[in-house]
Amino acid sequence: MLISAIVGHLQIDFEKGDIIIPLKIKNRTAADNISKIKDKLVDVEIKLHRKRRSLNANAYAWKLIGEIAEKLNTSKEDVYLECLKRYGQSECVSIIESVNPNGYLKYYEEMGTGIANGKNFIHYRVFKGSSEYDTKEMSVFIDGIVEEAKELGIPTLDDIRIKEIVNNWENQY
Repeated sequence: MLISAIVGHLQIDFEKGDIIIPLKIKNRTAADNISKIKDKLVDVEIKLHRKRRSLNANAYAWKLIGEIAEKLNTSKEDVYLECLKRYGQSECVSIIESVNPNGYLKYYEEMGTGIANGKNFIHYRVFKGSSEYDTKEMSVFIDGIVEEAKELGIPTLDDIRIKEIVNNWENQY
């Protein structure tokens, strides 16, 4: 069960050594479900809440990517990676040359090599997948894909409609 909550002040039970983390939950159904597992051992992941982008925005991006791939006679995955490179978010990482990055990195390209402390490294540009984008990042990504589509003569939605689908999450959450 994934819920949104506000973390309260931490409490420490010094006798038992336990840390108690109160959560303020506005969703009554979630609270009822949580009460059913009271005193049970559960796995918990707590991370900072992020407003999610609309699935419509993602669907539109993939629709255009598919049409671009068809027009260029290539795969959707190749077009997606090229769009990530052109319009996406990336970081640079360095990995010891003996380590194969395939098990660690999904979208990347080699940038060069270097030596540090007598060890050879390969520098990679690593691209964040669009499923991890926030609304602003997705907006830039879709704008780039739209321009690519327009250059190929592929019909696209007008700018107002595109902004509407990218910002649609505000109405959903």
